[in-house]
Amino acid sequence: MHKNKQFQTVYKTGKSYSNRMLVMYVLPNPAQKRRVGFAAGKRLGGAVVRNRVKRLLREAYRMRQHELRQDVDLIIVGRKPAVDSNAQAVTKAFLDLCKRAQILADK
Repeated sequence: MHKNKQFQTVYKTGKSYSNRMLVMYVLPNPAQKRRVGFAAGKRLGGAVVRNRVKRLLREAYRMRQHELRQDVDLIIVGRKPAVDSNAQAVTKAFLDLCKRAQILADK
């Protein structure tokens, strides 16, 4: 996802799931093409810190994208504890939210 309007639609009409490290917004997408956005607010810190959090989020998604359904739009937002975490912890938190949101594909 790139456009502000796409993000706003998912924020306003999607369902949110959260844990200590992440917030995930999920919106069903009938186009059968998954769209994903990553966000890290200014309250996390400076640009270097925010970019690191977004890199961790992208890596967590990249490692697990083959397990996710195609018919959803996702926004994954980093929280303060993600700043001091490693990739494994962020991936575990991401997978936990995916299970709660029931967006894991059936095998």
